[in-house]
Amino acid sequence: MHPRIEDYALIGDEQTAALVGRDGSVDWLCLPRFDSPACFAALLGDEDNGHWRLAPRGAKECTRRAYRPGTLVLDTEWETDEGSVRVTDLMPQRDKAPDVVRVVEGLSGRVTMRGTLRLRFDYGSVVPWMRRSDGHRVAVAGPDSAWLRSEPAVRTWGESFCTHSEFTVEEGEKVAFVLTWHPSHEPRPPLVDPYESLRHSVEDWQSWSDRCRYDGPHKDAVLRSLLTLKALTFTPTGGIVAAPTTSLPEEIGGVRNWDYRYCWLRDSTLTLGALVSAGYLEEAEAWRDWLLRAAAGAPADLQIMYGLAGERRLPEYELPWLEGYDGSSPVRAGNDAVGQLQLDVYGEVVDSLALARRFGLKAQPHAWRLQLALLDFLYEAWREPDEGLWEVRGPRRHFVHSKVMVWVAADRTVRAMEDDPRLPGDIDRLRKLRDDVHRDVCENGYDAERGTFTQFYGSDELDASLLLIPRVGFLPPDDPRVVGTVDAVRAELSHHGFLRRYSSDETAVDGLPGHEGTFLVCSFWLADALHMTGRTKEARELFERLVALGNDVGLLAEEYDPVARRQLGNFPQAFSHIGMVGTALTLFGTARDGEAG
Repeated sequence: MHPRIEDYALIGDEQTAALVGRDGSVDWLCLPRFDSPACFAALLGDEDNGHWRLAPRGAKECTRRAYRPGTLVLDTEWETDEGSVRVTDLMPQRDKAPDVVRVVEGLSGRVTMRGTLRLRFDYGSVVPWMRRSDGHRVAVAGPDSAWLRSEPAVRTWGESFCTHSEFTVEEGEKVAFVLTWHPSHEPRPPLVDPYESLRHSVEDWQSWSDRCRYDGPHKDAVLRSLLTLKALTFTPTGGIVAAPTTSLPEEIGGVRNWDYRYCWLRDSTLTLGALVSAGYLEEAEAWRDWLLRAAAGAPADLQIMYGLAGERRLPEYELPWLEGYDGSSPVRAGNDAVGQLQLDVYGEVVDSLALARRFGLKAQPHAWRLQLALLDFLYEAWREPDEGLWEVRGPRRHFVHSKVMVWVAADRTVRAMEDDPRLPGDIDRLRKLRDDVHRDVCENGYDAERGTFTQFYGSDELDASLLLIPRVGFLPPDDPRVVGTVDAVRAELSHHGFLRRYSSDETAVDGLPGHEGTFLVCSFWLADALHMTGRTKEARELFERLVALGNDVGLLAEEYDPVARRQLGNFPQAFSHIGMVGTALTLFGTARDGEAG
């Protein structure tokens, strides 16, 4: 059995990230980028697929662990019969080469530590050659090379294609390990000082955290979510990955296992809003600029997701040598949903550009031309069916959320031109598009008998994305159609107090077998909708329950199984943490002392 998904914590250097278990094992790490093949893949297989464990000899799970306040530096402590010890894990912000630093510190007594490093490149399939060089253990296979050293040096030995170590620490003693990756054809990169790296990392992360403007209830949870979004940012380009993992299942033992190590346009508006509202304008500008570069080109070719630098080709394939998390196969790399038509992304891009203008982000001269080009495409394309924001692998439908977001694209463009008549464009044509889409949705996407909007035209099913109708301004919150939709979605998609994104029974549109957990961001949307429709007390109660779902270090996966009481899906999930920040801001603003703003 694998550890539970929530048993992991995240460390990273804003270009890639690792998952560290409560047993002191790094079970997932892709080098040198989020989307690179993993060199530790035990998360999706077993120990033979690569991991790095550092813990007291004979110990299992740690006694306690926590991030240092305002940082991504993780302290894990064990209390044993011999004494107590702390392992501090981090990935320093890099110049060029990525490093994993693990500092062992004796807290009391005399503790014997045991280390096992099992490097397996290419998602756990390639066993490297090992050699010694200049006090290092060096692993080389094809394009990959990794160097391991300790300060002070401890004895290491090879056994069963692993590097083992055993040493003791007394109170106040420290031993630091550094694992450095670099391309095998290049010289070894300069050595980093692990203790200086630790000090600088703590200072840098805390300095970043001090910029957070949110000062309302659950500030620690909100800040942890913001830190997670920062950790999922690919700093060289400004792109933000949906998650650092692939194929963590939405159903244990099921086939709903996808690669989330890419950047989704659907997240753009909510991400931008969370960052600027919390005071992180530099990161918001970097994300907006990534969005503009990725979306550049023919509007008909706009994709729902891109690679870290805006790459367009993300071919999906399976990794059959990995058995999958708790037997959940197949394990996939790449994502075929990249080729889907999702009309909502046009609205999300335009809404993001409007949000950037409203918050005064530095203007980009080509942004307006891009916006008009996207609208030119939508004049005809909006009448077409699509796959919808959930990337269903069934037939295309006229999804209500997709049409609503087309309305958003037209509405935000009209408003911009009304605010600044100097902007070029045919405003009368845009107003007609806005009115036509609105009328079409209200006539074909609304079930008057049940008093609710539906998932797609002619459907009896509901969809949690309908909760966004008042948020984007399509209808006012007090409109009876909005209130009825919120009530219907809560009644029909609720599962033990949380929300599914849509029905996953035999009538579901996603074309896949099995089921999934409750979708966390949808429950945050429900809290927002309850607040907007005047039920703030219920909204806050739901928010409290959602905050409580975070693991011991405040991280959230994509989904939650309220029956088994465990997290599901890729982890940690940007969309869930964006929901955390957005709902906190909606409910409490920048409130102080627990009072609503």
